[in-house]
Amino acid sequence: MHKILITDPISDQGLKILEHDELEVIYKPDISENELEVFLPIIDGWIIRSGTQVKSKHLKEAKKLSVIGRAGVGVDNIDIQAATSAGVVVMNLPDGNTISAAEHTLSLLSGLSRNIHLGHLGLVKGEWNRHKLVGNELKGKTLGVIGLGKIGREVIKRALSYDMKILGHDPFVNQDMFDPEKIKIVDIDTLTTESDFITLHVPLIDSTRDLFNLDRLKMMKSSARIINVARGGIINEEDLSIALNEDIIAGAGIDVFVKEPIDSNHPFLSTKNLLITPHLGASTIEAKEGVSKGICEQVKDFLLNQKLSNVLNIPIADMSILKQIEPYLLMTEKLGIILSQLIGESVSSVKIDCFGTIEESKPMIISFLKGLFNKITDNRINFINAISVAEERGISISHSYS
Repeated sequence: MHKILITDPISDQGLKILEHDELEVIYKPDISENELEVFLPIIDGWIIRSGTQVKSKHLKEAKKLSVIGRAGVGVDNIDIQAATSAGVVVMNLPDGNTISAAEHTLSLLSGLSRNIHLGHLGLVKGEWNRHKLVGNELKGKTLGVIGLGKIGREVIKRALSYDMKILGHDPFVNQDMFDPEKIKIVDIDTLTTESDFITLHVPLIDSTRDLFNLDRLKMMKSSARIINVARGGIINEEDLSIALNEDIIAGAGIDVFVKEPIDSNHPFLSTKNLLITPHLGASTIEAKEGVSKGICEQVKDFLLNQKLSNVLNIPIADMSILKQIEPYLLMTEKLGIILSQLIGESVSSVKIDCFGTIEESKPMIISFLKGLFNKITDNRINFINAISVAEERGISISHSYS
């Protein structure tokens, strides 16, 4: 029986999907690190949201683990390189939170423009600060959107209905993809200096960490505001606190933090002109239901039927062809096993030449590597990690097809 560990909250409907004779669900949304160590060696699948950190040490302990399912889009809380090396499939659900994240972005945008949070706090304290809380209309203002993926585009769609002007920046898109009358694609410096509002929709990677530090925040208009519903760390938290307290920019709306939950001495708790929410971007009934059901379906289908959906780390583009070429895969794996028995020294390179009518040769190359590495490494070799194992060992791989 396959065991699936769930260490973040998911919906009841998601849990019902996993109710199956061949699946045992271990639902531990508030699991401690000590308790986690008990379950890791026995689980086949692991379902998480944003609260769980899947680290290299966890993957070393989880000897039976074959799939990690992330209920949502972001996977910066998973060590994907370690998962790939361990032969563990990593799946996510890229569209489940899109609408909720976009709508929360617009909620912060509207709240900041009209000082709604400050008005509420003032009334609670018995103050009537109407004259101090004059806001701005969004119509005619320039919104800079950094990251033009699904969430960024949904934000743009809604911002256009406010009659806002849109500047966009994304290193992987160009102006041809957008109507220049509605969306102008610019470099990040232009966006930073010309926007009245800036919203971030990029992953947290080396190139985006501290993307908005004090130097870049100083490039913004003094009347501008910035919003982050993407990932904590894209804006440097200390620098943002300084920029707000010293009136370098006018305001910020932040939903995500470097460390969650934030502690009692976090600089944001003593920062003015700041609207913060506790990572609510994906916290809607609809989003939670959607990602819970979706990821449970994907993990179940993988464990029971080896079906792959939204896989982030598998090196094969079209998994539907695997069944069709299964005889060739068995043959190439056995060739790899035979060759591994004939090798008397270390392998420095592998060259494979393919001929015939099966144009998709990459799966067969990976199958050959599975056989070749079957006896020369103690890792579990499979379609996920075969190329990774070769690269780790400095083995160059080349192939041709004719």
